[in-house]
Amino acid sequence: MAELASLVQRLEVAVCRLEGMSSPGGGAGDSAGGAVSAYVEAYDEIVKGAVAQYLTLSQKIGGDVQKHADMMKQAFDCQRQILVTASNCKKPSDAVWKTILQPMSKVIGQVQEFHEKNRTSPFFNHLSAVNESVAALGWPAVVPKPGPYVKEMQDSAMFYTNRVLKDYKEKDKTHVEWVKAYINIWAELQLYIKKHHTTGLSWSKTGSVASATTPSAPVGGCPPPPPPGPPPPPMDIGGPCDSSGSSEDRSALFASINQGFLITKGLKHVSDDKKTHKNPNLRAKGVPGISGPKPFTSAPRPAAPTASASKKSPVLELDGKKWRVEYQNGVSDLAINDPELKQVAYVYNCSNSVLQVNGKINSITLDNCKKMAVVFSDVVSMVDIINCKDVKLQTTGKVPTISINKTDGCHVYLSEESLNCEIVTAKSSEMNILVPKDNDFVEHAIPEQYKTTWDGSKFVTNVMEMAG
Repeated sequence: MAELASLVQRLEVAVCRLEGMSSPGGGAGDSAGGAVSAYVEAYDEIVKGAVAQYLTLSQKIGGDVQKHADMMKQAFDCQRQILVTASNCKKPSDAVWKTILQPMSKVIGQVQEFHEKNRTSPFFNHLSAVNESVAALGWPAVVPKPGPYVKEMQDSAMFYTNRVLKDYKEKDKTHVEWVKAYINIWAELQLYIKKHHTTGLSWSKTGSVASATTPSAPVGGCPPPPPPGPPPPPMDIGGPCDSSGSSEDRSALFASINQGFLITKGLKHVSDDKKTHKNPNLRAKGVPGISGPKPFTSAPRPAAPTASASKKSPVLELDGKKWRVEYQNGVSDLAINDPELKQVAYVYNCSNSVLQVNGKINSITLDNCKKMAVVFSDVVSMVDIINCKDVKLQTTGKVPTISINKTDGCHVYLSEESLNCEIVTAKSSEMNILVPKDNDFVEHAIPEQYKTTWDGSKFVTNVMEMAG
């Protein structure tokens, strides 16, 4: 029997390959060396062009950028494997589809994990740009608008690609070309999706239904997903359909069902004085005679892990040229004293704390902080606020640029020397800038809503004034 099942499976795969050759958007079995489908060929052009350029420039930069790019190469290979499968076979069930997606999901997770483990990398902005947008490779699972989804992921990376351009525009053109190549990948992928997969991944209209064992193009670093485990054993529920029941019992059951509307003939009429929805007193007493399990009375849920299980140790230390202030909670006397001009401060995942920077420093970054306050004097480059909530900053000296991104609730107190500061915002709300006046501060809100109109030749965007 096992040999017969294996033979049937091989025959199904062969039929899938042959029928996929004549299907719209389908192609021959790529792993067999035949011609691939039109949309797989179009995808290969992106890999040979924009992706290859990105990989070459990443190798030229080297270090963590190259390592990250090697992982991205595996992700693109895994996506090609999915496209070959879809071009050959019909769409499978959700459970099988999830199994087919597993290899690519695993590589995407590795890309994001590499970013988290290398926060002290000199190329952290490069890693962050990739980290913010790598989820775009999940577009095959997006319905019905995979193209706009990729555009959204590309926009998420723009904040960090702009920072790379700012840091290297005058120093190293290789990094500028790297940004252009990386952005071009997503731009070309959007055009590709619009042409071949407008409302979702295009599956073959003929051929067998795809399975977790359907062979596709072998790709480096992306092994085919493992076959699903055996189905669970059938449950013994007994009753009229139990194989141990007699044929007479089953005949009686089907005869009863086949009565149609006459099946209700034997039911007794319930008078109004016995209906619970018309008698509140009956509802208060409950309905006697009903027993059995109550809904949602399964085994109790396991207790959630305590906060201490995942809590990390607080950090305040100088790591090379970077002051690391991490996982501080409820500390009001944090301080960085006498920093050097080449040093930077990176404040990560801190809450309900106050940090003072006593001295001139290159830059300050707040990342994923909540109810955090920072007081500083002079900053040479800029202050970045990313993924924060309810934070406050005060400068007693001069700061040229303050960037607020993906933040809800931010109060910035400027000094007289910092009134010429540039404030750049994106995807943020509840932002207020306070400027000194007569020994006090006057609060000014940063606009959050805009109106864009077409003037005949271009789009013009203006701040939307809210009445009331």
